[in-house]
Amino acid sequence: MQDSLIPEQSALDVALLAATIARRAGCAAAVSVNAGNGLSVGVRNGEVETLEYHRDKSLAVTVYRSGRKGSATTSDFAPASVTETVDAAQRIAQDAEADACAGLIDPQYLAREIPDLDLDHPWDIEPEAAIALALECEAAARSAEKEVRQVDEAAVHRYRGLHAYADTQGFAGAWRATRHSLSCTAVGSRDGAMQRGYWYTIARRAADLDAAAEVGRTAAARTVARLGARKLKTGKWPVVFENRLATGLVGHLVAAVSGANLYREASFLRDALGTRVLPDFVTIDERPHLPRGLGSAPFDGEGMATRDRLLVERGVLAGYVLDGYAARRLGLVPTGHAGGVHNLVVSDQGEDLDALLKRMQRGLFVTELMGFGVNLVTGDYSRGASGFWIEDGAIVHPVEEITIAGNLREMFANLVATGCDLECRGTIRCGSILLPEMTIAGD
Repeated sequence: MQDSLIPEQSALDVALLAATIARRAGCAAAVSVNAGNGLSVGVRNGEVETLEYHRDKSLAVTVYRSGRKGSATTSDFAPASVTETVDAAQRIAQDAEADACAGLIDPQYLAREIPDLDLDHPWDIEPEAAIALALECEAAARSAEKEVRQVDEAAVHRYRGLHAYADTQGFAGAWRATRHSLSCTAVGSRDGAMQRGYWYTIARRAADLDAAAEVGRTAAARTVARLGARKLKTGKWPVVFENRLATGLVGHLVAAVSGANLYREASFLRDALGTRVLPDFVTIDERPHLPRGLGSAPFDGEGMATRDRLLVERGVLAGYVLDGYAARRLGLVPTGHAGGVHNLVVSDQGEDLDALLKRMQRGLFVTELMGFGVNLVTGDYSRGASGFWIEDGAIVHPVEEITIAGNLREMFANLVATGCDLECRGTIRCGSILLPEMTIAGD
């Protein structure tokens, strides 16, 4: 089954038709068309466990009339269905409460040009070839470490999607993007105790993926490294967050400065604009137009042009993360974040992970987190964790069944260092992070 997608112009025609119908009915409207297709293959014990084709499409219409908002969706792009969807959105709007802040984004912020960000790289891999890659990944994991007892799954995924957006102010734009991945989950055993390890690679372009065997070997190595894990005694120690988890910490910062949490007064960083939230050696900037970036986008979910901007400049919060509605609620200017952030990049001080561990000398290196004990109102942070105990800057033994706790405001303010080992498999690019102290609850 070859990778095929409806043409951009066809998607735009559907979106424009819905916008035209709404305009003729006297409504303002925002219209999104999304379509995509893909292939997923999973193998286990040398056999194919899953083989799935994905194909989806949807039309979402949101209308505004006198401050009242209504939304409706359909997967049928026939003109009669488009008309019915717009009518349904209008009926819903009639029963909604008026909100003076509801409406389309101001036309001055709409994207005038739609840059090509090199996001569309179809991977025409056939099922047989995808199965072969998954089997190669699984075999590498099994043979890399003798204590790997099984591979829960080795998987290959490819996906190609199209997003089109139009509104009754005359905006219309579309872009395609691909996302491909390889992943492996291994299980190891020693002295009756078992551990699970996972690794993956993801990219817009298949040629940028790590080799299947490398993914399998890494999953196996991470699994075996966790065998023999112990608990720790309760105390306060320095902590290094592995880069994968450090992106999550930055994600909590983003959530705390995002519009909905700000206007609901549900953030420990409300009214923090222009104040210091991180040490002065940390800058976080946004680069939405990075070629092939996993967080790249030419415009946001409201058609607003995306642009480079500073979120944090030398430790000082330089801006919030706002869509059009949140900006109106707060009396501020929208920032192009309907749908989230786009390639946040956290600065570093040139030290890799080994250097951070040496600087820490003694403490906890966190590689896995569990649960979601984060209170954005107070900043209180408490998560189940596992990782490795560090002595003299080197790993001594794996650690499990502990809880780490602190307060995000203090964690951010007292941060010691950010590493140059950037995690680039998402919308936030960040290296490992060293914190001076957290409470570790164990025995």
